[in-house]
Amino acid sequence: MKKVFLFLAEGFEEIEAISTADILRRGGVNLTIVSVTGKTLVTGAHGIPVEAEKLFEKMEFTSGDMLILPGGMPGSNNLNAHQQLKDLIITYNEQGKWIAAICAAPLVFGGLGLLKGKEATCYPGIEPQLTGAILKKEAVVQSGNIVTGRGPGLVFDFALKLLALLNGQAKADDVAEGMLL
Repeated sequence: MKKVFLFLAEGFEEIEAISTADILRRGGVNLTIVSVTGKTLVTGAHGIPVEAEKLFEKMEFTSGDMLILPGGMPGSNNLNAHQQLKDLIITYNEQGKWIAAICAAPLVFGGLGLLKGKEATCYPGIEPQLTGAILKKEAVVQSGNIVTGRGPGLVFDFALKLLALLNGQAKADDVAEGMLL
């Protein structure tokens, strides 16, 4: 079973975090919701509190297959301010493991220089922070081991793409059909 970590910071985009977690779990992915705030209760950009399952500092990430960053503001900036998370992203990228971000969160990858010469998408207005990226206006863009999504209204496309990469297109199609997508 594939092991995935989804990270929450204060001000995360609730739809992107919860929908992605839900779809991946429906598809048989072992997903853990991790707080980078030092506490398990994390409040989203629209004031919805969500209980993370684990704290970053109490986790071991070496056996994972994918890291996921939901967007939102100031959530994306708060993820970007977490140096240990950025170090983990660099390690996963160097190992060719999946890293994924949606909405404003690709700015973390851009700031780390991971998007140079790679295709990527993001929420409108975030493009200048995707340093060196070949910008696309598609719902979801995969460039090597990096997956980026455009925004909250396209979260189903994003999550189903991640599921297809982790557990195959047939599983993603089954989940989509079961959700009437």
